[in-house]
Amino acid sequence: MPRPITIHVCAACGHESARWAGRCPGCGEWNTLVEQLRPRGGAAGAGSERGRLAPGAVPLAPIALAEVDALEGERLSTGIGELDQVLGGGLVPGSLVLLGGAPGIGKSTLTTMALANLLAAGHRTLYVSAEESVAQLRLRAERLRGGRPLQIPVVAETDLDVVLATLAAQRPEVCVIDSVQTLHCAQLQSAAGSVAQVREAAERTARLAKAQRTAVLLVGHVTKDGGLAGPRVLEHLVDAVLQFEGERERTYRTLRAVKNRFGSTNQAGVFEMREDGLVEVLDASARFVSEATRAPGSVVLCAVEGSRPLLVEVQALVSRSELVPPRRIVTGFDRNRLALVLAVLGRHGGIGLGAADVFVNVVGGVRVEEPGADLAVALAVASAARRRPLRGTSGGPLACFGELGLTGELRGVAHAERREAEARRFGLEPVLGPERQRTLRAALEVAFAEQARPAIAA
Repeated sequence: MPRPITIHVCAACGHESARWAGRCPGCGEWNTLVEQLRPRGGAAGAGSERGRLAPGAVPLAPIALAEVDALEGERLSTGIGELDQVLGGGLVPGSLVLLGGAPGIGKSTLTTMALANLLAAGHRTLYVSAEESVAQLRLRAERLRGGRPLQIPVVAETDLDVVLATLAAQRPEVCVIDSVQTLHCAQLQSAAGSVAQVREAAERTARLAKAQRTAVLLVGHVTKDGGLAGPRVLEHLVDAVLQFEGERERTYRTLRAVKNRFGSTNQAGVFEMREDGLVEVLDASARFVSEATRAPGSVVLCAVEGSRPLLVEVQALVSRSELVPPRRIVTGFDRNRLALVLAVLGRHGGIGLGAADVFVNVVGGVRVEEPGADLAVALAVASAARRRPLRGTSGGPLACFGELGLTGELRGVAHAERREAEARRFGLEPVLGPERQRTLRAALEVAFAEQARPAIAA
């Protein structure tokens, strides 16, 4: 009987089994056995378990970091300023970049535009499609502005061995694989997209990319919660993890770096989806401020996306509820954080909303995850509850930022000077924040220009 080429390893304790089982025989955990290829020369870790060194292993001589030559990596510009900024200056040869996002958000459009610009700059490129046919790729390329996307070399294949052989033969400088979850290794019995298949595809692609210095963009799927699908080891194997966020019904998209070995993760890029492709939004604050409604329940948040200040409108609606418990509907803001804001608003602001439905929306499809949005949400809800608009001295919308503490104080947030400077660039005065208003009650007094009083939701 031939020896099986795969084994099943427990992700919790490392126990190896020839067959899959629902429960690990070693630790008793359920659904932890993962299929993987059997290492050459025997079971994995057999030598280390016996406490003996592997034969032929040569020890290395360590050197001080001061003696190591600084890496001046040559970066490849994608021709998209927002993407290059998030990457830290461009693609590094031999690096792996994982790009995740919801279906239809624009991942394939972004990578196609980047390859077209690289090809026009004289770089060898390759687009590997494991989801769409070459005819479908042509339709997308025709939709994008300019004729450069039509010149991109493409292949449509799901077999991992064939894809790697093509990469080795073509030796492109930049390659896009769309997507890593659809590649299939014939030596593994599991279906494409499983933990074993995704890990095997990422590991072998990484080895080949670094050997021939090919920058690879891996397109990945996301789960229902918005996280990257597949094993966590996938994120550890790659050099950078980019998250493409937004709503399919909205035009604005945000690109963030979750991990970047060659740059900072404090950068974000803003795009607008149009019929002819993605367009960089160089001044997103101007778009959002001009669209602010100035109605009750509307304020402008001085947010920060990475290191870039961004003004976005936060809207709230408060209405009497017919349900128990009342509804809390949030878009672009954390629902648990909203519960905290409402509790502080009721306890320290005198605005109780226990019998009211509260709806909060960050306009434009932008998602704000920083605690500096607490004050904007609180003031928007208070304005909606009192049916009174909040405006600055210039007649424009009220701008604010700050984190709420459980005792009702306003806590400082990062880049306060940049936030205020961005608001003043559009003539928004005053800017409420923790530097001047120390408590939520003080911010309410300034916002309504009177002593805060309890309000009953209509």
